[in-house]
Amino acid sequence: MSYIKADEVLPQNIIKIIRQYIDGENIYIPKKDGSRVSWGEKTGTKSELYQRNSFIYQDYLNGETVSALASRYYLSDKTIQRIIREMRINESV
Repeated sequence: MSYIKADEVLPQNIIKIIRQYIDGENIYIPKKDGSRVSWGEKTGTKSELYQRNSFIYQDYLNGETVSALASRYYLSDKTIQRIIREMRINESV
């Protein structure tokens, strides 16, 4: 996370008001409602993981074992089982 100096973007009167509550500390200002994106949306990671999980689920439905899938995708058996369970639930919705 990068920081922006308040005195470079805010008027002095607003900085004085903020200093009454927080003096010299870091503060997080959340984004406006409606402008937030969920995890992985910006980078595409979310869709990449969904695609990978879809491949895992299809391979499982085609008869591959959990152990074989875990080995191929470098995941634990438990993680493969969780992915299969989640994909099965999403499929039924």
